[in-house]
Amino acid sequence: MSKDVTCRRIYEESSPEDGRRVLVDRVWPRGMRKEDAHLDEWLRDVAPSSELRKWYGHDPARFPEFRRRYLDELRDAGHRPAADHLRDLAAEDRLTLLTATKDVDHSQAAVLAEWLSGRR
Repeated sequence: MSKDVTCRRIYEESSPEDGRRVLVDRVWPRGMRKEDAHLDEWLRDVAPSSELRKWYGHDPARFPEFRRRYLDELRDAGHRPAADHLRDLAAEDRLTLLTATKDVDHSQAAVLAEWLSGRR
């Protein structure tokens, strides 16, 4: 697996150091025009389920349990093809996972970056 996976907000300026830029949110970021996103791919099927996302509500106190549940979801049949595709992308090139959330450190992008990099 790649060791060069980062995450950041989609609203930040893109950089040549980003490598492949993949949006990992289920819904399109508010106020972002598609032509301004500078994406290589929008992989919405790797995002947490709507139920998990709503339960979490971006509450940092719930993040450890969110992480555990989300990692479980990545192994289910609905997420596995997208998760495998993301793993392949990470193995090929530098990868930047994009999200609209304000707290990137407590987001699905952070969980995915950790998972793809083999950090725990």
